[in-house]
Amino acid sequence: MSAPSTTEFQSALLRKARWHPLEFVAWAVAFALPLVMPSHSLLVNEIAIVALFAMSLDLILGYTGIVSLGHAAFFGFGAYAAALFAKLVMPDPTVGLVIATVLSALLGLVASVTILRGSDLTRLMVTLGTALLLLELANKLDWLTGGADGLQGVVMGPVLGLFEFDLYGRTAAWYSLAVMLVLFLVMRRLVHSPFGATLKAIRDNRLRAMAIGIPVVSRLVVIYTVAAGIAGAAGALLAQTTGFASLDVLAFDRSADVLLMLVIGGVGWLYGGVAGAIVFKLLQTWLSAVTPQYWMFWIGLILVLLVLVGRDRLLKPWTWFGAGQKKKKGGAA
Repeated sequence: MSAPSTTEFQSALLRKARWHPLEFVAWAVAFALPLVMPSHSLLVNEIAIVALFAMSLDLILGYTGIVSLGHAAFFGFGAYAAALFAKLVMPDPTVGLVIATVLSALLGLVASVTILRGSDLTRLMVTLGTALLLLELANKLDWLTGGADGLQGVVMGPVLGLFEFDLYGRTAAWYSLAVMLVLFLVMRRLVHSPFGATLKAIRDNRLRAMAIGIPVVSRLVVIYTVAAGIAGAAGALLAQTTGFASLDVLAFDRSADVLLMLVIGGVGWLYGGVAGAIVFKLLQTWLSAVTPQYWMFWIGLILVLLVLVGRDRLLKPWTWFGAGQKKKKGGAA
């Protein structure tokens, strides 16, 4: 059997990149939510931001196989960059978003040296250390960042000079959704390109990828830089739509939460970050209202069940016992 030609390979990538009709419906529903349910606009805005953050981590975790516990470093850096730009330079949110994204990407370029050597455990510790260094730096530079009190007095101008941020959060929700959609299109095009195929080859077997001529180091640097820029854009959206930036944006909890979202939604497909963000934030909102003190216990229990049972079987309870269990045992035998 002959190997597929370059044309056939490119055609296969294009087929994967085609949109399913349900995707158009899902995005239309997302943009309609602030209009249909204005009281939940702030929640929609928050979900859009954390979904974008989760997708940025999926670029390096799901498509490249790099585990990071310090992805909040870029998220927080973008948040502070956007907030400081609005306070000290100009309040235009679009320009501030671009500046924060570029600066976060540059930080990712510098920090990419932390993922080029060592094992997965080494990368976990080094990426976590990077985030902790930025957290302590933001705490010490209280004259600039506000320290533990946070950066206050951030006033944002209208989006594109036309749309003022309102108290209900509808403009914020549409703004975050629009940015999320644009960056989603960029990421989708990236992962369904020949460049994305080389990332998957590196994820599956780095030594084999090097043997067939893939420039592994440059690929890792590029994707880490892109992921950092997108994470910074998510942080900038948070600072711009809330008018506030604090040390919380650099905390370890941010990195841990986004990893949990990918565990829930699945890695290696961009919608996994979206699905995980929706489920995680809705569970967090509902459980914190029902049991304010113990909501983390219930989320932890759900995650344990997810790991023990499996995502597919958890969504199909009828396969837990009886015929489904017997079929599984028979297949194992």
